[in-house]
Amino acid sequence: MPDCEAGPAVLARARRYTRYPKQFESQLRAVLPRLAYVQQAAARYGIAGEFVLLPWVESHFRPLTSRHNRPAGMWQIMPITAGAMGLRVDGHYDGRLNVPAATDAVMKLLKQYHAQFHDWRVADYAYNAGEFTIRRIIQRHGLPGAKPVIPRWPVRKATRKHLIKLLAIACVVREPARFHVSLPALPGGQHLVTVKVTHPISMTMAARHAGMPTKKLKRLNSAFRGSMVDTRASPYLLVPKRHARQLREALLERNRDGTPAMAPTPTTHRVKRGDSLWKIARQYAVQVSQLKRWNHLQGDTLKIGQALLVGAPQ
Repeated sequence: MPDCEAGPAVLARARRYTRYPKQFESQLRAVLPRLAYVQQAAARYGIAGEFVLLPWVESHFRPLTSRHNRPAGMWQIMPITAGAMGLRVDGHYDGRLNVPAATDAVMKLLKQYHAQFHDWRVADYAYNAGEFTIRRIIQRHGLPGAKPVIPRWPVRKATRKHLIKLLAIACVVREPARFHVSLPALPGGQHLVTVKVTHPISMTMAARHAGMPTKKLKRLNSAFRGSMVDTRASPYLLVPKRHARQLREALLERNRDGTPAMAPTPTTHRVKRGDSLWKIARQYAVQVSQLKRWNHLQGDTLKIGQALLVGAPQ
């Protein structure tokens, strides 16, 4: 797309992004691992390069969480859209925050939009406003011409601004010197890769194996709402490349030794209204039989306020 030549509105937004060059460079450096991951995915799917920066427009690449019927993740996906994309969203796991899964889903969607509309600008409008809204506009007004770059369509102001923002940040990345900024480089060890996990494991234990802070591992894998990695929801963890080999080897070693990788770090769960053994077991990615054994339970009855040990006593 002709980002830098798209018109005064795009250049004005690009200058606004880079008003404080050092701050902009710092912000870009912070999101570079995610940006690089998306760049690789876009190349695999044949998506226009501007869309690598779509999460910048949506969330500044932040893994934003949400409650109820609100968008979430760096792609800002609505719950109903997530369902159509095949992303699981429930009280224990939010696939919109799974960077690899959500990125693949968005790339497939954008490819579908382009195959349908044959115009990346229209694909962006569809992403923001919805496919059916754009179809109705095309039925009434036809596809836009090459000029102006920002189509004069009867869309919401926010939808038009969405495309302006996308082209503006793409313009900055394409011509950084024009805006007096330098683009940071990403060291090889900071590229994000996935590590297969075959058994449930606590985030704390996984972080220890990877040699990285638990907080950082959780942020990279924030789709898991609890403290456990539930392999039924996602069979991998996203980690910086420099930590991947250590984590992979530690997990293999545990499996060889027969060490129960699924054993969580002991914690206490306070029973609340609506809880059941099955629900609690799912939350912590353990078995109901384990909960019963750890707490010497004979039946399935729980009391509100009851303290349950989750994890084998040490």
